[in-house]
Amino acid sequence: MANSPVKEMEVETSRIIGKLQGKESGPTVIFFGGIHGNEPSGVQALEQVFTEVDKLGIDIRGTVYGIRGNIPALKQEKRFLSFDLNRMWTRKGIDGLKNNHQEERRDEEKEMEEIYRFLKEVLDSKPPPYYFIDYHTTSSQTLPFITINDAMINRKFARLFPVPVILGIEEYLEGPLLSYINEKGYVTIGFESGQHFKEESAANSVAFTWLTMMITGIMEPHPEIDKKALCRQLQASAQGNRNFYEVIHRHKITSEDKFEMILGAQSFEHLEKGTRFARHNGEIISAEKDTILFMPLYQDQGEEGFFLIRKIPKWALRFSAFLRHIRFDNFLTWLPGINRVSERSESLMVNLKVARFFSKPFFHLLGYRERVIDRTHMVLYNRERAAKNSMYEKTSWYK
Repeated sequence: MANSPVKEMEVETSRIIGKLQGKESGPTVIFFGGIHGNEPSGVQALEQVFTEVDKLGIDIRGTVYGIRGNIPALKQEKRFLSFDLNRMWTRKGIDGLKNNHQEERRDEEKEMEEIYRFLKEVLDSKPPPYYFIDYHTTSSQTLPFITINDAMINRKFARLFPVPVILGIEEYLEGPLLSYINEKGYVTIGFESGQHFKEESAANSVAFTWLTMMITGIMEPHPEIDKKALCRQLQASAQGNRNFYEVIHRHKITSEDKFEMILGAQSFEHLEKGTRFARHNGEIISAEKDTILFMPLYQDQGEEGFFLIRKIPKWALRFSAFLRHIRFDNFLTWLPGINRVSERSESLMVNLKVARFFSKPFFHLLGYRERVIDRTHMVLYNRERAAKNSMYEKTSWYK
């Protein structure tokens, strides 16, 4: 079933793609599709899965929602109309919802307010544990992959899927929807299923949806839904790659820049030192050292020309998990120039004179990511301390 093509469907005006409510208690799972309007594969996949659940009469535990993101942009097949809806979920943006008059809001601000109200209602009315999955596609050809904010609950959940996992992108992006939700401590997964408008991308999102529903306990395996076939679908599309990677560079661009990738550069492509792979305002960009290209831009809209990533060794992942388990970061505040922003805070304030003696990877091992820099201090935020691990301890996948 995961290999069947997904037909194009006209975008409806309803925010809710579908809702499944089980008779038995269970988790609450929220899938988002189309936060970017030129990425319809997630919406199409969710439409297909919700239809199949009803057709097959599958019993559900708990609650599942499928949510359309940027409806006006989906209708026009544009990433966004006025603002990038996946860069607006900052504290300033949330406060703006409370202060701006409704008639003054532009398309994405109205979309954001609806989604914000939906999230608040779900968290107030539905029981935990909560899972949030956001579907995306890329403008370049790519393997399917997962992006997560770097907390152990996200790592444990993400490694259950046979695709590569990317850590640390939240350090380079301001205001993604999942970062806002992850700050509350819940499991959040971004799934990039492939290239825009490709049937394989929709099929990958279909497979990911079914697997998520099985892993979370929303449904038992069904005779018509072959779990092994779903895994093979994703594994084949990912070419057997299940590595963890870390983002090490973001090439930022603006709408006024002239940026283009040199034809043929793809996500996850290994670049040798000296390889010419992009042009920015007429100047050639070459690889300064051997590296891996990630999410190169092949569309008009976007704030990132490309990222660079590196593979994380397995020993580093294990060492990181150990340090977090023993809460080694408690000792950091014994050092001069490093203090918690407030008592029991997830954030550290680091004097830049001290920070130069510690590399970024050191703080990354402990779960800290750079959030704000001024002339004298750096603020590091720790997803691990915010994570609601106890909410998931009794689940089958967490053990």
